[in-house]
Amino acid sequence: MPEAHTIPRIHLRGEVEIPQLGFGVFQVPPESTADVTTRALLAGYRHIDTAAGYRNEAGVGQAVHAAGLSRDEVFITTKLHNDDHLQADKALRHSLGQLEMEHVDLYLIHWPVPAHDHYVQAWQSLIELQKQGLARSIGVSNFNQPHLERIIRETGVTPAINQVELHPRLQQPGLRRELADLDVPLEAWSPLAKAQVLDDPVITGIAAERERTPAQVVLRWHLQLGHVVIPKSVTQSRIEENLGIFDFHLTDADMEAIETLDVGERTGPDPDTFIRPPG
Repeated sequence: MPEAHTIPRIHLRGEVEIPQLGFGVFQVPPESTADVTTRALLAGYRHIDTAAGYRNEAGVGQAVHAAGLSRDEVFITTKLHNDDHLQADKALRHSLGQLEMEHVDLYLIHWPVPAHDHYVQAWQSLIELQKQGLARSIGVSNFNQPHLERIIRETGVTPAINQVELHPRLQQPGLRRELADLDVPLEAWSPLAKAQVLDDPVITGIAAERERTPAQVVLRWHLQLGHVVIPKSVTQSRIEENLGIFDFHLTDADMEAIETLDVGERTGPDPDTFIRPPG
């Protein structure tokens, strides 16, 4: 298991560096979040990804404070709720109150919601919030190429990162090329395709040859592609297992074999049509 300082970091715009491996708390119940996040921090994670829409920011904040770590030791990401595109200032201040923090390291527009067409205004607000020091870095999540191109064209400010669904069954080569051209890192959510890819014979075959688990193989694939990756688990053994990806490499043949698994299959919503989660 690596020490926290051995997890590679990727440079974002400005002086900000993001740990390439983080810990996601999507669908972690609010009442369990402090405990789960504390266990992740003790295991060595120093990058926690939450969102207003997850309703568990308070638990993340409690865990960070209870861990006794200095604020600059932990990279905190949260996200603007889809209903708050026209009140991002109020929304971020509420998130900071939940987290009990003076700033976040990364603030993202969670979804573009093109049906409402407020994402440009939201991005303009995030630019101002960064200037105020409430977010060290600002970016987007689930933005397709037209959404990215529009906010850059209309504001002149390029996001620091784009967090999107990406895994062996949804490799998004066109979006990856676009982000590379813009020098925008890609952050992968659902990096294991909700475990749906872990029993694929290509993945299990590589895992057996490398004497690793299928999850470790897929996470290592992400790292070698240069992605920031945020797996999520509430199981202690898997929390620790997901950290064991820094002492082996996949071969070119391994990478090419995984590339053949792309079928354009999402586990989550389509960013062009998604408005809000149920409930």
